[in-house]
Amino acid sequence: MALESWQNKVALVTGASSGIGRAVALKLAQAGMRVVGCARRLEALQELQNDLGGDNFLPIKADLRDESSILAMFDEIRSTWGGVDVLINNAGLGHKTALMDGDTKEWREMLDVNVLALCICTREAIADMRNRGDEGHVIHISSMSAHRVPNGSGVYSATKFAVRSLTEGLRMELREAKSAIRVGSVSPGFVETGFAEHYMKSAEQAREVYSRFKVLQSEDVADAVLYLLDCPPHMQVHDILVRPTEQQS
Repeated sequence: MALESWQNKVALVTGASSGIGRAVALKLAQAGMRVVGCARRLEALQELQNDLGGDNFLPIKADLRDESSILAMFDEIRSTWGGVDVLINNAGLGHKTALMDGDTKEWREMLDVNVLALCICTREAIADMRNRGDEGHVIHISSMSAHRVPNGSGVYSATKFAVRSLTEGLRMELREAKSAIRVGSVSPGFVETGFAEHYMKSAEQAREVYSRFKVLQSEDVADAVLYLLDCPPHMQVHDILVRPTEQQS
């Protein structure tokens, strides 16, 4: 019944052009929400809009590495649908780059997208939610790497440890403000998306990673997002750790 209360509410899904973000956007729209999907690839968002049909999906081209692009996106959402009720901070990326000899540009991109953009989107969405009745839900798509550090992933994991800290920090701020807004995270293990190819810069290595055992699909993570939204108002799920059954770490 809690999920029904979100019908016709506005959800923003960052990184909605593919993978987990696309799956989340589809399920939220099918649940009756009005969904804003943002990404740098507008044509992929328009394909999703065509798949959904109707007028409950708003595609917006945005570069989350650029604050002005994020602020322009929120301005468009406010002028179109009045603001955001649910924020899914899904956009994120990784580079397999070491601390000892890594590329500063790759470090900066991970920090800009995985941490800073998440903070900016959260700030803007919280302002909307407080203006729209001080209710809403912020959900971060984090990672199992927020809970352990796989070999060679020190900088990427650091960004996800930051998301873990930001989740708790926001929860405490909201409680201090006596707000009804909730915050939670989903921290998946291996999910078959384009992440591994981007991380390893090799399609062949990505296929090898995803062929070791049955990994999660984007829809599995999207179902976890729906579970968070379906919890009653008195119940806050702080973090869902979900991994393939055969994944060891």
